[in-house]
Amino acid sequence: MLKLSITEMLMKIEREERFHAVATDYSFSIKIDKYVPFVCAAVHDGHHFQKQLWDNCMHTQYDRWYEEDPCTGEMISGLPITLIAHDSRFEYDLNRDPLEAIYETAWGKELWKKPLSRKQKDQAILKHNNFYRVVLSLIVKLEEMFGSTVFYDIHSYNWKRWDRKVPVFNLGTKNIDQDRFVHDIQQWKEILDKIELPIEQEINCGINDVFQGNGYFLKYVTSNSLNTLVLATEISKVYCDEETGVIYPDIVHAIKDQFKYYIQAHAHRFYERHERIV
Repeated sequence: MLKLSITEMLMKIEREERFHAVATDYSFSIKIDKYVPFVCAAVHDGHHFQKQLWDNCMHTQYDRWYEEDPCTGEMISGLPITLIAHDSRFEYDLNRDPLEAIYETAWGKELWKKPLSRKQKDQAILKHNNFYRVVLSLIVKLEEMFGSTVFYDIHSYNWKRWDRKVPVFNLGTKNIDQDRFVHDIQQWKEILDKIELPIEQEINCGINDVFQGNGYFLKYVTSNSLNTLVLATEISKVYCDEETGVIYPDIVHAIKDQFKYYIQAHAHRFYERHERIV
C-alpha cells in the first residue's frame, strides 16, 4: 500500500491509474484494483483516536467502539473500489455535514472535558474535506467512464439497544429517487434477505425500518452526481458481542465472502439497466 497526499490520489484517479493507498495522515485508505461502475465505502469503520484527545474525552475506548462500525471495512475489502475511514467518528464524523461533524455530545453524554481548540477543530474538518475531495473525484471519473454508477454505503448498528425486533439488514432509501431506482432497491433487498450467516436469528432486510438513509455521505454523492445511486446499507452487529467487544470472525468472513459476490452481481445488473444513459 502506498502513502499518498490527497493531490496525488486525485491525479491517479484522473489518469485512471490503479492503486491502493492510505492518506499521508492515515485518516482513510482508497483502493482501486479496477475501474468499475460501483464503489464500496465504510465511513464509520475507523477507530483511530489521536493521543492528544484521550485525556480530554469523557467516553471510554469501549464507548467509542460501541458507536463505531467495526469490521465494515473488512466486509467490503474484497471489492475492486473501496473507501475505508480509519479515524474515529468521535474526532469527526464523515457521515455528517462538515458544520456538524465534530461532536459536542455523543449519544446523550458530554464528549469533551473542555472544548476543543480551534486548531484541533480545523485539523479535523480538513481531514473531512479531503476525504470528500477524493469522493467527488471518483464520482466524476466513474460517471465519465460509465455514465451511471452505484455506491454501497456500508454501516452497522447495535441491535440490542432496541426494545423491538429489528432486521439483520436495513436499507435506507428516504433520500434517493425511489421511483427511478425501484428495481435496483428491490433487488438489493432480495439479495440481503438471502444472505447466509452462521447465526440463529432469522436473516431479513428491512427498508427504512431502523434507519432511513439520512447520512451526509449518501446526500453528498447524490447531490454531486448525475446518474449515481447510493444504497445506505446497515447490518446489525450480529457479527460481534456488543457488550464485550468480542468479534466473531466466522460471521465477518461470511459477510465478506458473500458481499464480494453479491455486490458485484447487483452492480452488474444495475449497470445493464442504466447504461443506456452513457
